[in-house]
Amino acid sequence: MRALLWAALLLAGGPALAQPLSDRPITLISPYALGGSSSTRVLADIMGRILGQTVVLVARDGGSGVVGMQVLAAAPADGHTLAYTAITPLVIQPHLVRNVGYSLASFTSVCNVAENVLGIVVRPDSPFRTMRDLAAAARQRPLSFGSPGPNSVPMIAVERVRAAEGGEYVHVPFRGDQPPIMETLAGRLDFGAIVVGSGGDLIKAGRLRLLAVFSARRHPEFPDVPTVEQQGVAAVQHSYAGIHAPAGTPEPVLARLEAVCREATEDAGFRRFTASVGTVIDFKGRAEQTRLINDLHASFGRVLHDLGVEPQ
Repeated sequence: MRALLWAALLLAGGPALAQPLSDRPITLISPYALGGSSSTRVLADIMGRILGQTVVLVARDGGSGVVGMQVLAAAPADGHTLAYTAITPLVIQPHLVRNVGYSLASFTSVCNVAENVLGIVVRPDSPFRTMRDLAAAARQRPLSFGSPGPNSVPMIAVERVRAAEGGEYVHVPFRGDQPPIMETLAGRLDFGAIVVGSGGDLIKAGRLRLLAVFSARRHPEFPDVPTVEQQGVAAVQHSYAGIHAPAGTPEPVLARLEAVCREATEDAGFRRFTASVGTVIDFKGRAEQTRLINDLHASFGRVLHDLGVEPQ
């Protein structure tokens, strides 16, 4: 159904000013495996329509995004190779992987597209009604929780709760959001730390309860759920997804790509599709995205150092 919606939205899109960079296709790398339909795929198609130029989406997954970003770092800096990625391979993996093969200086920002809003989910019958309840319980007994992986952004969000409130949390890492969701539903975990969009359908159906979100603002799909900070726990954790190019890409090319990105995020079809899969659009231009990535890189470095994590 989502694939049909995607096709219909593209066909329904209005005319756009086509200003190709060249007659060559643009490669948009996804550092993660792709399903049959995804926001990344729709973004590539809409950008291609705006440019009047083919945008080819390719997956180069592996190493929690590292492989794809290594490919981008080695690509010619001419605007014809880009990557759309979550922040993990940029701001976390360089602290975890020795000789990762790139640094922040290997890339230049194009735009931020979305915020992957993080949240805490529990079973509907959980005794935890607020984050204050959960934090207080963790000071009485260890609480088990699942996340998409060791040192993942949701796992680090819970570490921020522990740093702010104390308590003991037993982390059970998985691969992806669905396993911790299923284990939380089964009652084998006290809670799950996930990207909210991954559990959106279950939350709307009442099979999961969204306790709080780690963003500075409430999730637009769940406006009645306060943020962690609004519940009196000083633990904000953002997670973003955006487009990057190799360092040295010419300024006029970057300016054109940033404008295309802005237009794509404002496209009505793209917004309807992303809303259907729980993605929260959050466009930021090159300058703001650069500051954001640098700040997050430093912040995660401090958290991982405090956790005693050493690069391997």
